[in-house]
This record gives sequence, C-alpha cells and structure tokens, in this order.
Amino acid sequence: MRKTVVILLIISVICIAFAAIFVKLSEAPASIISMYRMMFASILLTPIVFKYRRELTKPTRREWGALIIAGLFLAMHFGFWFASLHLTSVASSTVILALQPIAAMVGAFLVYRERVSAKVAFSVFVSFFGVVIISWGDFSFTDLSAIAGNMLSFLGVITVVCYFMIGQNSVRNLTHWVYSFIVFGIAGFFLLIYNMATRTDLFMYPPKEWGLFLLLAIFPTIAHVIFNYLLNEVSPTTISMAMLLEPVGASILAFFLLSEHLDIYQIFGGIIVLFGVYFFLLSQRKRKYMES
Repeated sequence: MRKTVVILLIISVICIAFAAIFVKLSEAPASIISMYRMMFASILLTPIVFKYRRELTKPTRREWGALIIAGLFLAMHFGFWFASLHLTSVASSTVILALQPIAAMVGAFLVYRERVSAKVAFSVFVSFFGVVIISWGDFSFTDLSAIAGNMLSFLGVITVVCYFMIGQNSVRNLTHWVYSFIVFGIAGFFLLIYNMATRTDLFMYPPKEWGLFLLLAIFPTIAHVIFNYLLNEVSPTTISMAMLLEPVGASILAFFLLSEHLDIYQIFGGIIVLFGVYFFLLSQRKRKYMES
C-alpha cells in the first residue's frame, strides 16, 4: 500500500472520529444537530453534483419512493445516534455503531435469505457479547441514561443498515455523489418537519453552535470524498477495516478533549466488539477471494 494511501486513510478516520466530539460539544437538541448536519452536507456536495446534474432526472417514480424512504431512515439514524451521544460515552456509542457491517449481514439474511456461514454467526455472537459487556458496565439502578444511550446507538445501527439496504437495492443508476446529495437533502427535510412539529427552535443558537453544525457537515464529507477516491486504490474491505479505527480515535479524542475516561467494561467490551467485526470483515474478504 502506497504511503499516500495510508496517509489519506488516517486523515479520513480522524475526520470521522471528530464527528462524535462535535456532537458532544454541542448543547443543541439532537434533532437540530442532525438536521443541519444533513442540510449543510447536501449544500457542500452541490458543486460536485452540478457536474452530474443530468442524473437528477434519471430516477423513476419507484426509485424516488426508495430515495424518500432511505432519506427517512438516514434522518432517524442521525437522530438516534446524536441523541445517544448526549446520554452515553463517546466510546460506548461509537463502538456499538461499529456493528453496522454485521447488522447488514443479519438484515440480508432476514430479508433476502442470504446464507450465513458459521464464521459469520461466530462474529455476530462475539460482537453481541462485547456490547453486553459495555452495557453491563454502564448499568446502574440509579442512572439508566447510559443504557438508554447505548440502546439509541443500537437503533442508529438498525436504521442506517435499513438506509443502506434500501439504497443499494433500489437505486442503481445514480453516482454516489448524486445519491448522497438527494438523500441528505431528504433527511434534512424530514428532520425539519419533525423540529417544526415539536416546535423546536430552528435558528436561535449562538455562533459556537453554528460552527459545530458546519464542522459536523465538513469533516464527515471530507472523509466520504477520500473514501470514494481511495476505492480506485484499495478494496472496499480495506476501507471498512480502516473505519474500525473510528471508535478508537473517537475515544482518544474524548479522553483529551472531553476528559472522558474508559472503564474496564468499555475497554474489554470494545475490544471484543472490534474483534468480532474484524473477524467478520476478514471472513467476508476470504469468501469473495474464494468466489473470484
């Protein structure tokens, strides 16, 4: 692997790791943070999408329906995850979020009846066991907020997997940029409706909050741009494995910037979860190699 590729992977992981920190630093409601994260990201993608503007007329009525549903699930994902970060630690929330590839495989089995090997079943069991350990450490009869935060993070996993499954199987004639532009905008619109329905203040926030909203859109968008560029250099599995470093990076940043300390349950449970996801991704790569 070339040195430039390694550097770009490191930059992208750091960009994603900062997302959780920005949410923690914000005092705005999770639905507001999520809304502006989506809206600003869609605006940032506009110059790139302008190049592919002809694609905006390609989706059929059925595909537009899928895009709307995908946008709804994406809005729910960010709403759940950002809310979880206000209740539980960065380490617990981001480690649970790393279960996405395993949850996607389980979803494919339930919906499309795709075969699940013994290795995949083992990785699911290991990862779930790690989540149980993390939640056990967060459990308290006097304060259940951390447990609620962990559950919200897990709901964030389920909704983002639904978002990916709907998009990947229903809309095939759009580039990643146009697809992201559309669903980001739709997600932002759904969150706008939610905030208006709940009478959540849309604008009266200090400059610090607006800066955090913008940073939340910029940093992950930079990571997405890098990941799309690196797909020409490395395999998607390599990128997926690099993303496993996000919980590690986010936890380190939280330690220095937010003074969050890791207890033994979070460390041990987090290692088990990441091992389970790593084992899953490794088995998937080997399976694809055998099939090719």
